[in-house]
Amino acid sequence: MTQVMNGLIMCAISIVLVFIIRGFLFIPLSIDGISMEKNLKQGDHVITEKMSEIHRFDIIVFHLDDGKTYVKRVIGLPGEEITYKKDQLYVNGKKRMESFLTENKKEHAPTSNYTNEFTTSTLLSTKKIPKNCYFVLGDNRRLSKDSRSFGVVHQNQVFGKVVMIYYPFDRMQIIK
Repeated sequence: MTQVMNGLIMCAISIVLVFIIRGFLFIPLSIDGISMEKNLKQGDHVITEKMSEIHRFDIIVFHLDDGKTYVKRVIGLPGEEITYKKDQLYVNGKKRMESFLTENKKEHAPTSNYTNEFTTSTLLSTKKIPKNCYFVLGDNRRLSKDSRSFGVVHQNQVFGKVVMIYYPFDRMQIIK
């Protein structure tokens, strides 16, 4: 009888742990839209996590006041000045490479800029990204609603960071 009770208790604890992990630590999500292509595609199923710090070029999931959920790449961090000039990213005046855009640039912009020129000053009416905020862009720069249109994302709006594609199986990978 005690073995049965111990088994039931262990089963209940396991179920509770699964719900806690799924609800608070690792959250599954399906990609809806083309703004992150070629890196994340329509219908990809990803895992997001809420525990780690957000860094430049991380892919985050966030909710805006319009009620929609977005998936974009962090380009600028709090206190930074972002400039795009001649299809090149500059952070605080220093050139930064975006290797995740190589395939998109080859296919969509072999003779013209893939990312239109701008500065944080012209888009945000402030030189630097405000405290606790992120500047985000979609990888599919020509077809992305991102910080160029809705402004910065406050850290309170961030739902999590994409860490893995788990389906379809042929696209399964850890996101670095």
